[in-house]
Amino acid sequence: MHQDFANRSMLGYLIMLVVTSLLAFFGKLFNNSISLIIGNILSVIISFYFISEMTGNERWGGYFKPLTPYQLLILVSFLNLIPQFFAMKLANRTKNKVKD
Repeated sequence: MHQDFANRSMLGYLIMLVVTSLLAFFGKLFNNSISLIIGNILSVIISFYFISEMTGNERWGGYFKPLTPYQLLILVSFLNLIPQFFAMKLANRTKNKVKD
């Protein structure tokens, strides 16, 4: 988020979507869904920590208008689950085709 804030880009979010979707795909493909759950929880905790470290910067709060940084964290964390869900569905289909 800090790089996106500094550069005024959304590249970090795009990279996050791609990487978490790939991890969800391979986690489901190799029957390791617990690591996906733990990874998502740790991601929220780590992001929460870094957001709290930046709260003294007034420009930081305005970057997320109309939401607060914490509200955006919750929203992005929830929305990030959607492509992970589709990646897991794709992994199931792939796994079923290999079995047949």
